[in-house]
Amino acid sequence: MEQDPGFIAAVEEAKKGLAEGGVPIGAALVSKDGKILGRGHNMRVQKGSAVLHAEMAALEDSGRLPGSAYEGATMYTTLSPCDMCTGACILYNVKRVVIGENKNFVGGEEYLLSRGREVVVLDNEECKEFMGAFIKEKPELWNEDIAV
Repeated sequence: MEQDPGFIAAVEEAKKGLAEGGVPIGAALVSKDGKILGRGHNMRVQKGSAVLHAEMAALEDSGRLPGSAYEGATMYTTLSPCDMCTGACILYNVKRVVIGENKNFVGGEEYLLSRGREVVVLDNEECKEFMGAFIKEKPELWNEDIAV
């Protein structure tokens, strides 16, 4: 799955966010047919947004789609999704969430499973490294992001 176009797009988005001075989390929403519907990265810092996490940005980038477009879709994300993004995946009936890593943060994985969603954790070294380095170098931004 680390070679899936959706995961590659999510990692590219995370790197883009980091290059912009933001939190390096990326996501891509992929249809059951394998088409990337939307992609995005955390923009809380860049846009001063309270809600523009990577998964939300990917959903926003997909535009207004009929509910059937989300059936069987996969959300690829570089970091375990927070409660808000978990809820969005459930709301839009995303079937599977593929997570780059969950060592730096564990979000709503158990809730996704309890709601019948497939959860795949890749334990990707690159995702762990750039997220861990970000948390170490900019703890004030990370702590702000997770409301510590």
